Amino acid sequence: MSETAQAPPMPLVHAVNVTKSFHGTEVLKGIDMDVDRGQVVCLLGPSGSGKTTFLRCINQLETIDGGRIWVDGVLMGYDDRAGRLHRLGDKAIAAQRRDIGMCFQRFNLFPHMTATENVLEAPVQVRGENKAQARKDALELLEQVGLADRCHAYPAQLSGGQQQRVAIARALAMKPKLMLFDEPTSALDPELVGEVLAVMRELADDGMTMIVVTHEMSFAREVADRVVFMDGGVVIEQGPPAVVISDPQHPRTKAFLQRMRHEEAEGHAGSAVEVPADDELTP
Repeated sequence: MSETAQAPPMPLVHAVNVTKSFHGTEVLKGIDMDVDRGQVVCLLGPSGSGKTTFLRCINQLETIDGGRIWVDGVLMGYDDRAGRLHRLGDKAIAAQRRDIGMCFQRFNLFPHMTATENVLEAPVQVRGENKAQARKDALELLEQVGLADRCHAYPAQLSGGQQQRVAIARALAMKPKLMLFDEPTSALDPELVGEVLAVMRELADDGMTMIVVTHEMSFAREVADRVVFMDGGVVIEQGPPAVVISDPQHPRTKAFLQRMRHEEAEGHAGSAVEVPADDELTP
C-alpha cells in the first residue's frame, strides 16, 4: 500500500485577497500572492499602485482591512478562532515582526550611534543577545556589506549608499526569514545605486527570500525569479522577468515599461527618477 502523498510545503509568504483602504480610498483591492523560500520577487508599477502598502501589510506596519497573510505558516497580525479573526496585541505583533527584515527608502539609522552600534542594537535590545557576541556578529555583517573599514563611523560620516548598506546589515542582524525592500535605491545618487544593488544580489545568491519594490529594471530582469506588475491596487500581470519585462501582455504593463525605457533613454535611469512612495496615502 503506497504512502499518502504529502501536501506541498506552504509558501514562505502566502497572501489571500488582501484589501486595504485609507480615508475611503481603496489602495489594495484583493491581492493574492505567494513567495516560495529562496525566491526573489520584484514588485513593479507606477506610484500609487499599492506596492509599498502591500509590503507594509506583510510586516504589519499597516493593518489589513480584509484577507489574510501568512509568513512561514504564521497568520500575521491575527489569531484565527474558528474562522473569526481577532487582532493580536502590539507585543505579539512585534514578536512576529522579528523574523522579517525591512529596508526603507530612507535609512532611518540612529544618528548618535556608530555603524556597529546601529547593527547590534536590535539583537541586544529585542532578542536579548549577549552584547559581545552581537558586536562580533555586527562586524561580520558590516564586512559582508563591504563596510568593515567604516564600522566606527557615524551615519553623518557615511554616504547614502553606505548608510543603506548599514541599514541592510541592521536588518540581517535579526536573522530574518524574509527581507522586504521598499525602493532601497530611490533616495540615492545614481553613482551610489550599484553598491546597494550588489549587496542585494549577494543576498539573493545566498538564498535569502526577498520581496523588492523597485524601479531598477536591470535588477528585476537579472535577479528576480518572478516579477509582479501592480496598478490601481491589483496585480495586473506576473511571471518570469523574461516574460513580463521583455514581452508584457497587458496594455498597462506595456505602457509602464515603455515609459521606463523612455526615461532611461533620456539618461534618467530608474534610480535617478524621484518616485514618491505609495504610502503617501498612509495616515
